[in-house]
Parts: sequence; C-alpha cells; structure tokens
Amino acid sequence: MRVVIALGSNLGRRIENLQGAVDALFEAPGLTFVAASPVYETEPVGGPTQSAYLNAVVVAESMLDPRTLLERAHSVENAFGRERAERWGPRTLDVDLIAVGTLMSDDPELTLPHPRAHERAFVLVPWAQADPAAVLPGRGSVAALLADLDQSGVRLRTDLVLEPPA
Repeated sequence: MRVVIALGSNLGRRIENLQGAVDALFEAPGLTFVAASPVYETEPVGGPTQSAYLNAVVVAESMLDPRTLLERAHSVENAFGRERAERWGPRTLDVDLIAVGTLMSDDPELTLPHPRAHERAFVLVPWAQADPAAVLPGRGSVAALLADLDQSGVRLRTDLVLEPPA
C-alpha cells in the first residue's frame, strides 16, 4: 500500500529532527522509500503562539498493518523527545500518518485519512511535490484540494533537503 507520512518540527534542530525521523522510520523493515518532498517553512496553525515549523512529506510503500505504522510513528516521535503537553503546541517532532492506501477509518486512535489533512496547506503542498498525482481518499486529488487553500504561509526552503534513508 502507498503510505503518506507528514513530518513537522519547530523545536530544537528542526532539519536534523526531520532527517532523523526519515532515517528512523525506514530503519526497521516494512517500509520502502518512494519519495520525499522538499522542505517547507510554515506558520503554526492553531494552538499557542510559537515559532515556525519545518514540514515535509514522505511517501512509501508498505505491507505493514496501519496500527503498526502508527506505533512506529509514535516511537520515532518519542525518540526525538516529543511531549504531548498541549494540543497543537510546539514539538521537536510530529510524525502523522496522512493516508494508508485507500483505507478509511473513523477509529479515534487511528483516523484515516488524517481528519484535517484536506484543510492543511502545510501537508498538501509538500505532498503534491512528492507525488503530483496524489489523491486523498474520500476527498479527491491533492492538487484540487490545494486550489481551495491559502498557501501563503508555506514557504519553500531550497537551502534544506531531506536525504533518502541510507
């Protein structure tokens, strides 16, 4: 299945956090790297006043169960010191499963696709770069969804690059 994973960081060494997440996600078997988006600097959405994020999207192929993927994402966040003290608060690392194939689930522990992905330019802009033909299950093409969003808070960082996992 095609898996879309969004990465974000606005604390510490942000680009190192994102690269570390890519490396850690693909360290264990079960995920095959397909593509990584360019890195974007974005304004925070919701939550308290905080500094800008670096965001990127990674696309992979996987045969892992979605819950296993979620556990891996949380494990990677924890390895980078993620604290869940405040909803939408600052974080060293955020690893979100955006879509897992065409699966749709309203389970509160694992909602697929991500319930707010369709309204977040900081997810859709990098995703469209990593996979121009992407479709968000139940919502439509990522390119069409982007056409309806304000993208002014999403800035390409040409000086920062995520490397494929080793």
